[in-house]
Amino acid sequence: MGMLGNIFDKVFHRNKAKAAPAPTQNAPAAPAPTQAAPAPAAAAPEAAEPVDVGAVLEEMASMKADHGGNYQTSIVDLLKLLDLDSSLSARKELADELGVHAAADGSAEQNIALHRAVMDNLAKNGGIVPDSLRQ
Repeated sequence: MGMLGNIFDKVFHRNKAKAAPAPTQNAPAAPAPTQAAPAPAAAAPEAAEPVDVGAVLEEMASMKADHGGNYQTSIVDLLKLLDLDSSLSARKELADELGVHAAADGSAEQNIALHRAVMDNLAKNGGIVPDSLRQ
């Protein structure tokens, strides 16, 4: 999974592990079928509900000692908030993945463009991104 996929996973699926039921240890095994059962009809995919990106990040920041730094405008602080690699090489990888080459790698212009591109991609993929995060 690329850097953007890791970001999506952290923002969109942060409660997925909490919501999944834990397997029971002493559950009886299902009996083996004696005849081939007909295949069940394919279930319609569930409609994904929009995710309030601002609220998710705010909640995550409230759990950090430094309150997430300046994740609202800084790609480095955003990646740190999400517990992802924020090194220059990781940001280069993210820039390549997103096709963002606004200036020299690691420059303020490049980092601002990366933050904007991440927020735009979150919005395009079901995130509700407040204007304050799209600077």
